[in-house]
Amino acid sequence: MAHRFKSDLTWSDVTPENVFLNRRAFMAGSAAMVAGGIAGPAFAASNYSTKEEPNTWDEITNYNNFYEFGTGKSDPAEYAGALTTSPWKVEIGGMVDKPGDYSFEDIMAAMTVEERIYRFRCVEAWSMVIPWNGFELADLLNMAGVQSGAKYVAFETLVRPEEMWGQKRNFVPWPYREGLRLDEAMHPLTIMATGIYGKDIPNQNGAPMRLVVPWKYGFKSIKSIVKITLTDKQPEASWNMIQPREYGFYSNVNPEVDHPRWSQASERRVGGGLLAKRIPTQMFNGYADEVAGLYEGMDLTKNF
Repeated sequence: MAHRFKSDLTWSDVTPENVFLNRRAFMAGSAAMVAGGIAGPAFAASNYSTKEEPNTWDEITNYNNFYEFGTGKSDPAEYAGALTTSPWKVEIGGMVDKPGDYSFEDIMAAMTVEERIYRFRCVEAWSMVIPWNGFELADLLNMAGVQSGAKYVAFETLVRPEEMWGQKRNFVPWPYREGLRLDEAMHPLTIMATGIYGKDIPNQNGAPMRLVVPWKYGFKSIKSIVKITLTDKQPEASWNMIQPREYGFYSNVNPEVDHPRWSQASERRVGGGLLAKRIPTQMFNGYADEVAGLYEGMDLTKNF
């Protein structure tokens, strides 16, 4: 598959994974490449990337919520191998100029993939730092042609219970659904992730393509997307449908608004061990400078 990258190199060509994990070594290596006139890596670091140390591959791929494969944190890694991800297509419809089924290969051929090292905050008060590879959702929506009057973007996950055994249970109204306001979807921080650490995204993390909205709780970042719909009405979102008192449509990370059953003021960084000191949760997960303006004038305790 021919992807369009920012150069012909990958992180594996220029930086061993153990060096990548050391942010100071990584930054020093990048500076040395520039000084030496060497071409930059394919997944060029974004201006939006955090300089915090990323979690390891094993941590990122073995501690997941993906209820289509079970409710345990290790269930997705154990069972998601049954999912067939090729061929894959995404239906894009609603208020767009070019509705239709878009193959994953055609989407990737049209997109520019880059690296985004983002903080990831789960509503359950645990967190990670993840080096995603992907493209801005805005580029995909623009390819389909957003029509005037569209106000929201709705997403749906694949339904295939013969491969996703969790869908044989009815604790979630399948398909899993999520939605964003159009301005949130078009924000440059919002990406469709297709990889981690320069490798194809594993099934348990949402292969072959998932949403990542880093200032919102992780369940908003819907996995294994097969349908995107532009609409003028606020779409359904699964957890908001199941427990509207606990999970709002916006689900922005906000340490001042507690979950009804626990505090959101701090978080546990995965990988730090059970005795690791909790760290304070940042407003909008640390992305307030970029996104706070989207919610100017809104009461964030009511629009939670």
